Amino acid sequence: MSNVAQMFDLTGRVACVTGASAGLGQRAAIALAAAGAKVVGVARRADALAEWAAATGENAAIVAADLSQRDQITNIAAQIAKPFGAPDIIVHAAGINTREIADDVTPEGWDVTLNLNLAAPFFLTQAFVPAMKSKGWGRVVSFASLQTTRAFPAGLAYGASKAGIGQLTRAMAEAWSCDGINANAIGPGFFPTELTGPVFADPERAARNAAQTCIGRNGALEDIDGPLLFLCSDASAYVTGQVLMVDGGFTAK
Repeated sequence: MSNVAQMFDLTGRVACVTGASAGLGQRAAIALAAAGAKVVGVARRADALAEWAAATGENAAIVAADLSQRDQITNIAAQIAKPFGAPDIIVHAAGINTREIADDVTPEGWDVTLNLNLAAPFFLTQAFVPAMKSKGWGRVVSFASLQTTRAFPAGLAYGASKAGIGQLTRAMAEAWSCDGINANAIGPGFFPTELTGPVFADPERAARNAAQTCIGRNGALEDIDGPLLFLCSDASAYVTGQVLMVDGGFTAK
């Protein structure tokens, strides 16, 4: 049997995490760095990125950029590759939820949501696929959602983008896994982040969500560490095209 601990060791790997300024994205960046990877954090807020990088140390670098601007993806990819070289691991955690009800969805809200939540994960990954192919190894982990399979109020554009992540994950796996590039997604339940702020601001609503899980509580940020490291490491060598729900069993009930 191979060394189990070594399977999760990311020493020598380079990772890129979008949405690294806060929430699950920042938690992902922290976990990957702790596992030995050199991590490039990408987000719009340079100050928050700088705080994370200062706490992480020399194995952290930052790129302040708006990934919803599709015409900037090529330039952003070049900036990401500068500090440590092209990444072996890409975690797509950047996201937006405009929370517009169906009757009020605007073209502007639709475009920014689909660009950031769905187009950016594909085009940024596509930019780094050649380097991954040359190494015969890569890991792509996108963030799906409870709304990948379920409809929530005021979530039409967000839900459409996250449903798209499910199919994008399968399609990227079909296209690139034969080259050693595995593509998977994590579907988080209710975690306390800026995106779910309105949910946790209502104690009764948060309690109802916790009661809906099999475990009986909402997620804590550290609950993402194990699933993420599994999907970003050699431990998931034979796992691709999957959406792993990290939701305490919310979708099981």
